[in-house]
Amino acid sequence: MLSYTVRRLGYMIVNLTLISIVCFYIINLPPGSFIETYSTQLDAAGSPASQAQLDYLTARYGLDQPLYVQYWNWIVPLVTQGDFGYSFEWQQPVWTLLADRLWLTIIFSIVSMVFVYAVSIPVALYSATHQYSFGDYSVNLLGVIGLAVPNFLLALLLLVGSAKFFGVTPTGLYSPQYMNAPWSWDKFVDLLIHLPVPVVVVGLAGTAATIRILRSQLLDEFQKQYVITARAKGVPERRLLMKYPFRVALNPIISTAGHLLPEIVSGSTIVAIVLGLPTIGPLLLRSIIAQDTYVAASSLMMLGVLTVVGVVMSDILLTILDPRVRMNRTN
Repeated sequence: MLSYTVRRLGYMIVNLTLISIVCFYIINLPPGSFIETYSTQLDAAGSPASQAQLDYLTARYGLDQPLYVQYWNWIVPLVTQGDFGYSFEWQQPVWTLLADRLWLTIIFSIVSMVFVYAVSIPVALYSATHQYSFGDYSVNLLGVIGLAVPNFLLALLLLVGSAKFFGVTPTGLYSPQYMNAPWSWDKFVDLLIHLPVPVVVVGLAGTAATIRILRSQLLDEFQKQYVITARAKGVPERRLLMKYPFRVALNPIISTAGHLLPEIVSGSTIVAIVLGLPTIGPLLLRSIIAQDTYVAASSLMMLGVLTVVGVVMSDILLTILDPRVRMNRTN
């Protein structure tokens, strides 16, 4: 297990290096640059910049250099000093923009994952053990609705309904008095109070998908010979369910858990804009539109790190959960 873990960590470094190259290249694929976008905005505002000013800004931000030089100037300080670069649009270090948003994004994503599994696993167990019952049909119907309704539409319906019937709009993650206040216990409690609404909106689709996957896996395991034999020998149903079929049915859930965290972050961007959530998603979208290279690249690297770390943790948990999985020197 130790050698496998060390080997996977080595692969993780290689993967992150490739991700950083691809992200930086894709961000710079669209024609133009931040300076051209900035110049267009000034022209639209009626105060165009001179060519000398634009040339100065281009040289100042290093946008006149080849792409590989720009990448090197970004990745070396990031790896050696933890310097994420400088935001062209915001005129401040990238880490200053990402710091609070990163922690809020991680907290929001972890709570959303807990919600997904805390709801989906017991519901799937009930649905699988009560097949063709009214509850099973109800769960399947709600699952289809959860997968079919876009989460941003659910957010809009929630905003309209809350404003119409309760006179409040559940936007943001803080009350106004805590918006720019330093961290304190009261601010943390206020954050927890505001989390349920966006967590339910974002986690609904993942919950519905997990219920369907786990239910189908359990029903498939129930038909296998080892379950039939265990029942014939008089093994109690609850013990049989939790010791054998449930553990095996968790395999696809565990193996894909590493993808759920970045999917929550990237998939909640529109929801974050609708609900006014100060997470990384809206900042990433704005930086891509403005071609703010270092902010966009750093945000995508955060998602890449979440993905790679999540996949490694999923693989390690899978080897612990399922004794049939064996690692050898060729893996």
